[in-house]
Amino acid sequence: MSFLTSSKPYNSLVSAWLLILRIAIGGFMLTHGYPKLMRLLDGKAEGFPDPLGVGSFISMLLAIGAEVIGSVLIMLGFMTRFAAFSLIFTMTVAAFVVHAGDPFSRMEMSLLYLLVYITLFVFGPGKYAIDR
Repeated sequence: MSFLTSSKPYNSLVSAWLLILRIAIGGFMLTHGYPKLMRLLDGKAEGFPDPLGVGSFISMLLAIGAEVIGSVLIMLGFMTRFAAFSLIFTMTVAAFVVHAGDPFSRMEMSLLYLLVYITLFVFGPGKYAIDR
């Protein structure tokens, strides 16, 4: 129980947890971004939601950039807050624009991701990160 009386072990525990969180959430989000990337490479961007009014192709590029590149950056702990911000924006649009008229169960996953990305934005990547 010495970690309760000393801030140094506590900080190490927090940093270790942030590392686990970053790797897990990055891997989970890659399962959403990778199929979008494959769809784009197959030339099938048409029909992708365009909630910002910039066209399906640009909307898909923005989503792929956040979900694939942002996820890798978060996993590495490199440019973590920038990557988290891009994913905060993406999940906010997904939850409150793309799924606005859907039942809560359809927007729930976006909200859970949003909560984790806000946490990473606020607390940063921890000491086990390239940013450090």
